[in-house]
This record gives sequence, C-alpha cells and structure tokens, in this order.
Amino acid sequence: MPLTNPWLAGPSPDAVLPQEALEERILNLFSIQNMAVIATINSDGSPAATPVRYYSLGFEIFFTSWNASVKSRNLLRDARVSAGIFAPLVGQASSRGAQLFGTARTLERGDPASDDYWEAFRWQSDHVERGRPPSEPPTDPLTVITPHRILYTEHWLRRTGFAPRQTWRPSA
Repeated sequence: MPLTNPWLAGPSPDAVLPQEALEERILNLFSIQNMAVIATINSDGSPAATPVRYYSLGFEIFFTSWNASVKSRNLLRDARVSAGIFAPLVGQASSRGAQLFGTARTLERGDPASDDYWEAFRWQSDHVERGRPPSEPPTDPLTVITPHRILYTEHWLRRTGFAPRQTWRPSA
C-alpha cells in the first residue's frame, strides 16, 4: 500500500530545531489559534481543565476571567499552571500543538501592568455580540500565563529531519 507521507514511517529523528526557528513556529501557532485548555489545581489537589479563548503577546498568553471563577480561585491559591494549544488534527502529518508550563498572575483592569495586554485583547467584538456598547471597555481582570517551558509538537518537522517534539525555554 502506498504511504501518503512516507517520512512518518520508521523511527522519529532526534535533531533539535534551532531556537530562532522553534520560536517562530510557536509564535505562529499562538497567532493562528485562539483556544487553549488551562489546567489548574483544585484545593483537594485534583486537576481542573478549562477551555478559554486567549490572546498572546510574545510567549505569554492571557485571557479574561472573573475572580470568583474556579480557575481564578485555583490560580490565586497556586499560580502553577499548564495550558494546551493545538491546531485541528487531520492526521499524523498535521499534528501540531504546544503545552505551556508556567505561572499565572491576575492583573486588575486599572493596573498599569495590564495596559499592553488590554491593547492586544480584541474585546470589542465580544461587546457587540453581547449587546454591550463598544465605547465601554471591559472591567474584568486579565490572567496572564508566563511560561518557563513550552513543549512544542509538530510531526511535520520529521519531514526535514527534526524531532517532532521540541522544548523551548526562555533565553537567559
């Protein structure tokens, strides 16, 4: 039987992608997707995974959340967080995603540290969809995830001799 993608057969390569190329691929993924699954830790130690719509600035992703939500309460108690972002899967050749491991912080709307994030957050369409005037910006807090490690997966990398899983860490 002919193979559609013969480069997927056999053992995976183990070559490491150059940092600049890896960063470009991660930033591209963040830019073309808008949904992530955020994993936090409940007070009893069990995991809680929540889908959110996110935006990104560099390698940070951020989203709005009420302070009373389970994920916000969990992050207030324990700022460790993991997030998964993935592209639609058609088959092994299209397998592409990122797992972020890091910490989260909540920025209240009036906090000057939130200004750049709010500038990148496209809230206006949400307001129109919910019948709110686009002249009145939201007052919700933003949750910002700063990764200390990203595990990036892209099986297409095998085609050019690179390992399908690559690890990113911030430059020193």
